[in-house]
Amino acid sequence: MALLCYNWGCGQCFDPETNSNDACTYHPGVPVFHDALKGWSCCRHNSEKPPEPVNPELVEAIKTPSPDEPMTNLELKISAFLKQALDKLSSGNDEDKKEEDNDEIKVGTSCKNGGCSKTYWCLESLEEVCAYHSGVPIFHEEMKYLSCCRRKSSDFNTFLAQEGCTTGKHMWTKKDAGTKVVPCTHNWHQTGGEVTISVYAKDSLPEVSRVEAHSTLLNVHIVFEGEKEFDQNVKIWGVTDVK
Repeated sequence: MALLCYNWGCGQCFDPETNSNDACTYHPGVPVFHDALKGWSCCRHNSEKPPEPVNPELVEAIKTPSPDEPMTNLELKISAFLKQALDKLSSGNDEDKKEEDNDEIKVGTSCKNGGCSKTYWCLESLEEVCAYHSGVPIFHEEMKYLSCCRRKSSDFNTFLAQEGCTTGKHMWTKKDAGTKVVPCTHNWHQTGGEVTISVYAKDSLPEVSRVEAHSTLLNVHIVFEGEKEFDQNVKIWGVTDVK
C-alpha cells in the first residue's frame, strides 16, 4: 500500500517496505517569506556569485643595510635659552682665564681640591699640607659617599663636611685637565615615524658636540659643563631615512 510523504518539499507516495534512509529529498527547515521573496530556512539560495580570492600584493623585501655605511651629521638647532646660558658662561670663563693668566694668588682664594676648605692668606699657605678627596661623589639609595674613601652618610651637610682622605699640596688655581667621559641620564623611544633620544646634559657646547646617524645606528657625542663628555650609541629598530 502506497503512502504519501509529508516531508516539506517531497509530497511523493512511497512503499513503507522499501523506504530507505536516502529515499526522500526534503527541506528540514521552515518556509521564510520576506519582502515579497520566498525561501527555506535550511537552504537559502543566493543569486550572487562569491568573489574570487584576491592574491596578496607582493611587497619587495627590505634589504638590511651594511653596518659600515657612512654616517650623516644631523643639523643641531640651538635654543634661545641655551644660547643665553652659553653667553653668560663664556663671559664668566673670560674672567676666570684672566685670573689664571695672572700668577699672583689673591688673599682669600679657596683651594680647588675637593673636600678642602682652606683659603690662601700668605706665602706660608703654599707650604701647607692639603687634605682633600681625590675621588668623585656617589649618591646611591639615599646614601652619599666618595669613591676614594667610601665613608657613607645619609645627611648631606655631614657628607660635605667629611675630612679629606688624601694629602698633598693645595691647588690655588684650577688646572685644565681636559675632558672626561661621564654618564648622563637619557631616555630613548621610537615610534613608526621618528626616533627620539633625550639627554640631560647642562650647558652643552654645540661647537664640539655632534649627532650622527645612518639607517640603523645613531651616535651621540655631547660635551657639556666645559669638561665633561657623554657618548651613546643607539641601534635603531628597523631601517630609517636620516634625510
